[in-house]
Amino acid sequence: MMGDSMLNHILSEYYIPNYILVPESEAKKPPCVPSCPVLVFINSKSGGQLGGNLLSTYRSVLNPNQVFDLGETKPDKVLHQIYATLGSLKQRGDDFASAIENSLRIIVAGGDGTAGWLLGVISDLKLPHPPPVATVPLGTGNNLPFSFGWGKKNPGTDRQSVFSFLEQVKNATEMKIDSWHIIMRMGAPKEGSCDPIGPLELPHSLHAFHRISQTDKLGMDGYHTFRGGFWNYFSMGMDAQVSYAFHSERKLHPEKFRNQLINQGTYIKLGCTQGWMFGSLFRPSPTNIAQIAKVKVMRKQGQWEDLKIPRSIGSIVCLNLPSFSGGFNPWGTPYRKKFLDRGLTPPFVDDGLIEIVGFRNVLHGLVLLAPNGHGTRLAQANAVRFEFKKGAANHTFMRIDGEPWKQPLPADDETVVVEISHFGQVSMLATPLCRSRSMHDPSSPTACYNEDNNSSDEGDSPDDLEEKRKFGAADSFKFPDEFDISYLS
Repeated sequence: MMGDSMLNHILSEYYIPNYILVPESEAKKPPCVPSCPVLVFINSKSGGQLGGNLLSTYRSVLNPNQVFDLGETKPDKVLHQIYATLGSLKQRGDDFASAIENSLRIIVAGGDGTAGWLLGVISDLKLPHPPPVATVPLGTGNNLPFSFGWGKKNPGTDRQSVFSFLEQVKNATEMKIDSWHIIMRMGAPKEGSCDPIGPLELPHSLHAFHRISQTDKLGMDGYHTFRGGFWNYFSMGMDAQVSYAFHSERKLHPEKFRNQLINQGTYIKLGCTQGWMFGSLFRPSPTNIAQIAKVKVMRKQGQWEDLKIPRSIGSIVCLNLPSFSGGFNPWGTPYRKKFLDRGLTPPFVDDGLIEIVGFRNVLHGLVLLAPNGHGTRLAQANAVRFEFKKGAANHTFMRIDGEPWKQPLPADDETVVVEISHFGQVSMLATPLCRSRSMHDPSSPTACYNEDNNSSDEGDSPDDLEEKRKFGAADSFKFPDEFDISYLS
């Protein structure tokens, strides 16, 4: 057990005083500047009871005013107010406030959707030195925490577990990762609607997809335009369909989804019934990507080229981080010589390139369970464009960072366009167990290749083979006041 003096010393390292957190508070400064001041944002609805328990523990060991329940307080309002206060104090010569701003770190506890929400808000602030973010895995997939070494299992909520996590945050290393801008534009249909459909409701629940203002330059006469951003992946096809079914079921019956293992089991069962895991064994394959979309990539600035998608591909993933669907790496670790012969580079998270991977069917999806399993490596690019025209399907399923939606496709001759492009970076905090690799880390390249000449690479056979705007221009990451965050991962 820790003595009171030791405990107070530990807490002082992370403590932020009220005069910075609460407007018009008395300026009472601690005797020393904290080495690792933190702001903690917790989705109290995540992880069943874990979110609420974690919220109580953090508030008991830190200043309660530096711990925020995302169910009650929106992070954009909090961060705008705190950084405005810090700026004002710095102008008055407050060295303590300046030190807090320079060393501030953020902890966000929730699923990947919650983490993406905070990253979007930080992107919107456009700070000269944005605070790095540590992620507590409280969701089902937890791909973001897993990518940076924070694990994928739901954490303990007792005081000792919180102390241990705070110590990891203090010792963590900053790592820049690419941000990806996504824009979706569709012609106004003569009948019906092409608006994206979230599980049970429209996609205001999706952190990165909001209709932009009619006065926005990206808006075009006769078109509806949506935009946002993501940090881990965009996917389309069978995997997104399973995710959509899972989210729909969870929102209808939230009482059945209060345990991470049960959630993962339910996800697998839905995969069986939706045609992703075993559907191809019992019924014809779902519509493949090549049937419904023309795909283009930009490898050099301003030069679009067609990307050939094998007709067998039923799901496509544009991947920024090495974790997908609960920790799998679809890109894998390829054999070095063959990889270089194809003109590909190691999959760094800060190189301005996104990896594009395809999956054929059940057996191809299951290869990720093997040590060197991977999908069909299609390309690397700094922009990707999908063009959907009237054709083989009236809808498809899409997903960004764990948040799925059903996308109606045009019934007439209009085109739905989804375009992904690189747009800036954010800072994450990484532990020594980090799986992500930086192009600026000399030790990274060797970890991105498989030197084993026997590495299976059959998925790479020839047969298998507008103007950007800032994220926050239309409050793209601001949730409506009535939004229930229990719907967010």
